[in-house]
Amino acid sequence: MGGDGSYRREQRFAVATCVLLVLAYFLVPVEPDPNGLRLALRSAGTLALVVTVALLVTGQVRRQLTGHAPTGDAEVRALIRLAVALVAGVLTFALADYVVANTRPGQFVNMETRVDALYFALATLTTIGYGDVHAQGQIARVVVCAQMLFSIGVITTGASIVVRQLAGRNRR
Repeated sequence: MGGDGSYRREQRFAVATCVLLVLAYFLVPVEPDPNGLRLALRSAGTLALVVTVALLVTGQVRRQLTGHAPTGDAEVRALIRLAVALVAGVLTFALADYVVANTRPGQFVNMETRVDALYFALATLTTIGYGDVHAQGQIARVVVCAQMLFSIGVITTGASIVVRQLAGRNRR
C-alpha cells in the first residue's frame, strides 16, 4: 500500500466499522409493533438492508472472481471493504432472523435474544447446525433457505477470496 500508515488507517477503519455494525445490530429497535404501517415499514427496511448488503457483497465477490478487481493499494482497500461487507452480511441475516422470531412467535425454536440470532446465523453460515436453535415455521424456513444460499454462494466465496488474496500479498 502507499505506506504502512495508510494500510493501518484502513485496518483501523475496518475494525471501527465492524464495531459500529455490531453495536447497531444490538441497538436497532425491532420489537413487535401493533401499528401495522410501522411494522410494514420496519419489515421493508430490514428486507432492503438484506438486499443492499447482498448486492454489495455480491458485487465485490464478482469483481474479484472476474478479474476486474483493483490492484495495489486499491486491492487492499477492496479486500478490507469485502471483509467488512461479509461481517455486515452475517449481522444482517442475524437481524432478519431475530425480527422474524420477534414478530412471528413460533417461527424459530429457542431464539429469544439477539445473541441467539447471531449464534444461529453463525451456526448456519458455518454449516454446524447444532439444532438447539432452529427454524420451525414456514416464514423462518424461507428466510433460512435464503441465508444458506447466500452463505454458500457469496459469504464463503468472499471469505475465501479475502483470505487467499491477503495470504498472497503476504507472500509477495
